[in-house]
Amino acid sequence: MRILALDTSTEWCSVAVGDGREWHVRDEHAGQAHSERILPIVRATLAEAGVALSQLDAIAFGAGPGSFTGVRIGCGVAQGLAFGADLPVIAIATLEALAQQARRVHGWTTVVACLDARMREVYAAMYMTYDTTNRSRDDSAWRALMDPLATPPAALRLPLGHDDVCGAGNGYAAYPSLAAGLELAAVDARLRPGAQSIGELALPRLAAGEGVAAAHALPLYVRHRVALTTAEREAGARL
Repeated sequence: MRILALDTSTEWCSVAVGDGREWHVRDEHAGQAHSERILPIVRATLAEAGVALSQLDAIAFGAGPGSFTGVRIGCGVAQGLAFGADLPVIAIATLEALAQQARRVHGWTTVVACLDARMREVYAAMYMTYDTTNRSRDDSAWRALMDPLATPPAALRLPLGHDDVCGAGNGYAAYPSLAAGLELAAVDARLRPGAQSIGELALPRLAAGEGVAAAHALPLYVRHRVALTTAEREAGARL
């Protein structure tokens, strides 16, 4: 099975085309230009892979949490491409994709994924790998020990009883004292959710029949406030 994966939930546009064995990946820092850049990057990545949209088996996207506008762009692009090519869509939580990135880069198996949510909050979730058959720790899947949430960093509390917990994401760069407060074994604040990680997570779900029609693909929102006050906008705050 071959899949197109994309993510626009952060300041980056990330696109990947692959089948689990080989991936063609393009990442571009887009700032606030996701709507202008995502489709050209998709076309370039498909061309590099030598694959037409009609030859894909599904489209996956980073469903959030993340930038409210970015998540909506990613969902809309995935829906539009999938509708035109009659392909199923798979929504992947961006924090789970961030944990997957941490596993690929560092081999970590228990991860607190944390992104800067602006507004003096972070998006956070905690994941641990497990085997889907034996329910033992393994590299085969992720289990959420704490579902994605938005919270002030000082209020973030982790489930007890887990060793060698590591942290990934720019939430730790935005709030440098957070890692020590959570007593994490290691942190990589440079990691971000990427399209290859989204594709890696989506492929087994596609094989399990979890793809949905384009019209049924939805973003994952954990913070429902979508507007800023005038004072907050003037101060440079962003949702």
